[in-house]
This record gives sequence, C-alpha cells and structure tokens, in this order.
Amino acid sequence: MDYLLEIKDLKTRFYTDEGVVHAVNGVSYGLEEGEVLGVVGESGCGKSVHALSVLRLIPDPPGKIDSGEIWFDGRNLLKLSGNEMRHVRGKQIAMVFQDPMTSLNPVFTVGYQIMEALTYHQGMDQSQSRQRAAELLDLVGIPEAKQRVDDYPHQFSGGMRQRAMIAMAISCTPKLLIADEPTTALDVTIQAQIVELVKRLQSELGMAVMWITHDLGVIAELAHRVNVMYAGYIIERGKVRDIFKHTRHPYTQGLLGSLPRLDEAPGTKLVSIPGLPPDLIDLPKGCPFAARCIYVQERCKQEMPPLEAAGEMEHVVACWRWEEIASEGAS
Repeated sequence: MDYLLEIKDLKTRFYTDEGVVHAVNGVSYGLEEGEVLGVVGESGCGKSVHALSVLRLIPDPPGKIDSGEIWFDGRNLLKLSGNEMRHVRGKQIAMVFQDPMTSLNPVFTVGYQIMEALTYHQGMDQSQSRQRAAELLDLVGIPEAKQRVDDYPHQFSGGMRQRAMIAMAISCTPKLLIADEPTTALDVTIQAQIVELVKRLQSELGMAVMWITHDLGVIAELAHRVNVMYAGYIIERGKVRDIFKHTRHPYTQGLLGSLPRLDEAPGTKLVSIPGLPPDLIDLPKGCPFAARCIYVQERCKQEMPPLEAAGEMEHVVACWRWEEIASEGAS
C-alpha cells in the first residue's frame, strides 16, 4: 500500500544533564491520503515529539532524531536539506499548535501572517495574498473577514485566534494537517466548533489530518484510525470502532474507563489509572505500563511485547495477555 506518510522505527532522544530522555521509541505506522488519524495518550507520552520529528522541528541540542525513516509523498524527510524542508513545512505539511496566542506573532496583523505564507510558498503578490487571506478567514468562519485582516492577535478571542491559525495552516492546501491538541486552551463550546470546522475542511479539501489529543471523545467523532501512545511507544493501533468496541490493551481500557459515557447507568463511577507514567530517562526493562497494570505478570517486567495482530483487521497491540483481555471482553 502507498502511504502519504510512512514512519519506520522512529527514535527521538533528548540529551540532558540529567540523562537521555527516550521520548519516541521505535514508532512505525502509515497514514493514507485523506485519512484522519487520532494520536492519543497522557501528557509526556511522545505524541507531540513524534509529530515535531515529522516536521524536523526538534530543537538540536538537546533533541535529536537518533534513527528511523519518515517517508512523505515518496521522499524521506530526514534526508532533505534545511532549505528543502522549509518548502515542505507549510506548503505540504502544516501544523496547528496548542496555544494560538503563543503561535501568532503579536506585533504583526493576522492578515500579514497569513499573507507571508502565501507569498513564500505560492508566489502571490501583496494584493493577491491579501484577498486570499480574507477568503481564508471567511472560510474558517471569522465574521467580517475583510476588515479583520488588519487586526492584531490580541483583538481576536481565543477561538478566533485558533480559527486564524487553521486559516494559516490550510492557506497552501497542504496534503497533511497536524493538529497538536488545538482545542485544549478553549472552552467546551468553542472546542466543538473547532472540531466541526476541521471535519468540514478535511472533507472539502481532501487533506489527511493527524489529530493529537488526550481526549478520546474527540477522536470518536473525528478520526478513522487511532494510535494509542505510552512512554514513547505505540501500544495499540486500529480503526476507531475496534479501539472502542474491542479494546485489547489495559492502558487503552483505562483511558476509555475514565471517559464519561451517555449510555452508562446513572451512578456509574469513572475509573482512573493508578500510578504514574515511567521516567523516560530510566525506562523499565519490559513493558513500560507493567507497574500500573492489573494484568501484570513476570514476563511483562522482563520483555517488551511487540506489536502484533489482535484479531480484527489492522488492529495491533503490544501486550502479552491481549487474548485473555479479548476473551474477558467477549464474555
């Protein structure tokens, strides 16, 4: 199968005074054209670092992509020159970050910041780029877009700033949009509007989307497939339906158990995952989730389980006891 994005055994490290932080540990997967991929997990699990690795935005030092391959549209991004990568960022792969206030430059107008990308990547003159910037702001639902082109970021609300960031990201019609927890800093109503906006734009423009979040509720609504990450590893991957209905990893079970559901009986308690994630400087020998897992056995502490097929098509899991977990779920 030809993937738009294919990552092979990606390992990203941070070399600090305290030791080597093993942020991403052999991640491999493929993303098809037009697909929406959810990447979920707790803070510090490697979600954002792996996405920044794709764009080669890891600060060096202390960060370094130690090994692996990142193939995008037939080219290994890790082999491109700095200048070649600058033409990939924004034009072919765009990213929307978590906090739009720190992503937008406060001393330039919102319109200018959108126009900059259009001038650099599309070769538009000032008049063309200004008109296109107004069209993009209108497309993402900002009222009176022609007038708002000359406004500064502080004149926009949080939700409008995030819409402006999305307008900037899609300005050059990228093949892949990476959204790194883009709704975290927003209230619930605005979150829902941003999710609906991205769904609509993805459908209209046909771009692939990687949506990074800790919120499985958003993933259920938006994504086709899910990568569940823990301690820098992908520990379960599959179609959204399979991940929710046929969960195979205890950590994914824990994430789902902590999610409120409308179809549960009144008074049903939410389940929390005991303990804390492991120290990425001193990862355990075996499965990184072993210390928090109710299914743990001695083998889990000694050997890291490989990702293997877990019954359903395209569903893979890294757990020595997934078949027992599957049989319990079926009974």
